[in-house]
Amino acid sequence: MSEGNTFHHIPVLSREVLEYLRFDSSRPARLVDGTVGGGGHSALLLAKYPRLELLGIDRDDMALKAAKERLKFAGSRVTLVRGDYADLAALAVEHGWDQLDGVLLDIGVSSPQLDVAERGFSWRSDAVLDMRMDRRSELTAGRWLNRTGEAEMARVFREYGEIKRAGALARKAVEMREKKPFAMTSDLVALSDAVLGRAKPGQLPHPTLVFQAVRIAVNDELKQLETGLKSALAMLAPSGKVAVISFHSLEDRIVKNFFRKESTQCICPPGLPVCCCGHEAAMKVLTKHAVTAGKDEVAENSRSACARLRVAEKLG
Repeated sequence: MSEGNTFHHIPVLSREVLEYLRFDSSRPARLVDGTVGGGGHSALLLAKYPRLELLGIDRDDMALKAAKERLKFAGSRVTLVRGDYADLAALAVEHGWDQLDGVLLDIGVSSPQLDVAERGFSWRSDAVLDMRMDRRSELTAGRWLNRTGEAEMARVFREYGEIKRAGALARKAVEMREKKPFAMTSDLVALSDAVLGRAKPGQLPHPTLVFQAVRIAVNDELKQLETGLKSALAMLAPSGKVAVISFHSLEDRIVKNFFRKESTQCICPPGLPVCCCGHEAAMKVLTKHAVTAGKDEVAENSRSACARLRVAEKLG
């Protein structure tokens, strides 16, 4: 698929998102979709709630073009902004919103980004090593691989890809780039194959994990998520909800731990006779466990199998 094709993204867990993100139809409500993508989730919510206003944020210019087309039925209720969802508080204030009734984050790489070979996100097609969600950024995957020190590269492979032989992978990367700089996705696949070989049956292909690690580093995705969650909590009105869809354990763990901390009245170490932290619960977690896709959805859209939804509500 080339960039000339339509950016078509099937929203995952759409029924569950509609179930948790409910708004009072009798009054206006404000929603920030921090990763608006092709506008799939937002279209459903705008259609269901005629008084809902949307601020849609995305780093990807290709996604915003698709969202503009998909959401044009809502007219002036929609504002689309190119930016990072980590900055959602500042972007909302710039838009004239001082409080939000809901925040939706569908994080990670999208299906259209994977499917467009030229973007360099997928190891299954040979293309320039790009992987930038925001193509205004100077840091491409190729530049990251050619400039990053061995120790930092090993950390990224270990933490972001959860790769056991991260050190060996980083050493080989340095050795390979001294002979020939990384330029194409096939170069990164060759690195993976040389060190990790083939995955065992039932495991994810090793290049999937290597590409995931590099992509997260290039786009600073985990830091974005941590900052975005804090911004969402700060901007939500009492009873406002934040819903987050993640696709791998690193993201889900960050969301889970953030919700746990912000829904806990005291975070002092166990055993202290009195509370010393002064921390107060600011949220109520609405999903006891991560919500996953049903068998029918997985059958229709295999990429929904990894999706995890967590939702929390701001306390008054």
